[in-house]
Amino acid sequence: MTLEDLGYNQTLATFRTQQNLDTFDVGRVILEHKDRYVVKTNTTEFDAELIGNLRFTAESRYDLPAVGDWVAFSEYDENKALIHAIYPRQSIIERQAVGKATQIQIIATNVDYGLIVQSVNRDFNLNRLERYLTICNTSKVAPIIVLSKIDLIEKDELKELIDNLKLRVKGVPILTISNLSNIGLDTIKDLLIKGKTYCLLGSSGVGKSTILNKLSGKELMDTAAISEGIDRGKHVTTHRELIVLDTGAIFIDNPGMREIGLTNTSAGLEITFDKIFELSQNCKFNDCTHTSEKGCAILNALENGEMDSDAYANFQKMEKERSFFESSAEDKRKKDKNFGKLIKNMKKQRKNNKY
Repeated sequence: MTLEDLGYNQTLATFRTQQNLDTFDVGRVILEHKDRYVVKTNTTEFDAELIGNLRFTAESRYDLPAVGDWVAFSEYDENKALIHAIYPRQSIIERQAVGKATQIQIIATNVDYGLIVQSVNRDFNLNRLERYLTICNTSKVAPIIVLSKIDLIEKDELKELIDNLKLRVKGVPILTISNLSNIGLDTIKDLLIKGKTYCLLGSSGVGKSTILNKLSGKELMDTAAISEGIDRGKHVTTHRELIVLDTGAIFIDNPGMREIGLTNTSAGLEITFDKIFELSQNCKFNDCTHTSEKGCAILNALENGEMDSDAYANFQKMEKERSFFESSAEDKRKKDKNFGKLIKNMKKQRKNNKY
């Protein structure tokens, strides 16, 4: 295995030289657990932690390593290492941290493709699917929709589901798979590219870990049957992990997500709901709120049946959520800034009082 097999490229190599990081080793974070990390190189895996300066100067979650990151590190004992720096990220898949209105949670970094997995039974939800698409579009990660457990419904039901999906979602590959009969596995295998990173996204129990096991031909990840009582998946994957398949494709598996809170995703929303944004350019008034104005192109499209009303309602909900996150984060930044000024003035006053 080479570093290139892990996704290392010329852009990273140039950064390493420009930032004088040549004296350190380079590796990729494949596992994260609190403040401990596993860093993989082309030959070895290291248990790693941050140097004190990197930990104490971190101002936000973005300043700390995540699964998928490339890092500069030094070995200090057998298979023990210290992380000195994080390389620039090509992409960051993130969501709003659960229960924390102004904080983000990094799902994975340096991802090329997001495999959005939904089972065709009770888990299937178009609104949630659009949320995953928005997260991918915001991160500049190419989405691929994977409908799993197709053995649970009839062929005509599956066709109707896909037809409805295509009415809402344009230009995104849609794959169907059965982990029970292996139908569709070869289609996924044919899409995989050596050295590219794929992140599995979806709720618990939709078959993400099973797909990874099937693609690798090994039992890499623990799996469990869905709960028969509530027809929901059980949490089996408890942490994010990066795995390199024998084919050369790189996969990041992660715990199922029931909540997909949006962060500052205006660009992602514009891509996911491109028709809405295109129509808004034709509104009569520049400050149109698209709620009751005469001459609103969006409202006209809804009345004429040219736009899906459920899609527009979902867009409105997500836009409000995004706006709330943005305003909450801005308020927090102002409070932090004012608090910083207060501390600075107090220190200055104490210094003057000494004289």
